[in-house]
Amino acid sequence: MAADASVAIGSRRWLWVEFAALYIGAPLAIALCLPPERMFTALFLFSLVGLVLLWRTGGFQWRNLVRGRRMPWHEIAGIALATLVAGVVILSISRPEAMFGILRTRPEFLLLIWALYPILSALPQELIFRPLFFHRYGALLPQGKAGIAVNAAVFSFAHLMYWSWIVAIMTFIGGWFFARAYLRHGFPAAWMLHAVAGNMLFAVGMGYYFYSGNVVRPF
Repeated sequence: MAADASVAIGSRRWLWVEFAALYIGAPLAIALCLPPERMFTALFLFSLVGLVLLWRTGGFQWRNLVRGRRMPWHEIAGIALATLVAGVVILSISRPEAMFGILRTRPEFLLLIWALYPILSALPQELIFRPLFFHRYGALLPQGKAGIAVNAAVFSFAHLMYWSWIVAIMTFIGGWFFARAYLRHGFPAAWMLHAVAGNMLFAVGMGYYFYSGNVVRPF
């Protein structure tokens, strides 16, 4: 019994080390050390490590990724509208010249972004920050709204590389709704919310704040 308890404690400590390295250490290293043009390569490797950890986590069923409760279309419409309004307000104050920039000048490029963003960006992020987070590390963290808040915080922190308080706030709010959707409705709903919110950000012109070429470190 004592040996089993020791193993359990050791496993728990190792999970904390993993959690800290994946959700705190990696984003901090990317934000502090890597040049902006290499950030997406680092994010790809970050996602790959996370997928391996998810694969190695006992009891996880991959088929659950395509299963879910009824799609919350009212939440999807709501987040699209909220993202549009927030983007218009923010850009009208900070970067009015960027508002609907891609839509006005390169609509064909916006269509390409809409096609690729859900698969190349939203999907790997959702895998790492929702199934992996809650399935592998959920026992370490508080439940309910407190757990959702922690999830939103680490999701926001993962975007530290942009060095923008606007990005930090928007990703925290988005992370809250994505996590809540995952717990309530399943993975497809969280992915859809993320994809729609991201595509709306680019449509309204908020891609300015999520483009690595515009990153200016404060040091």
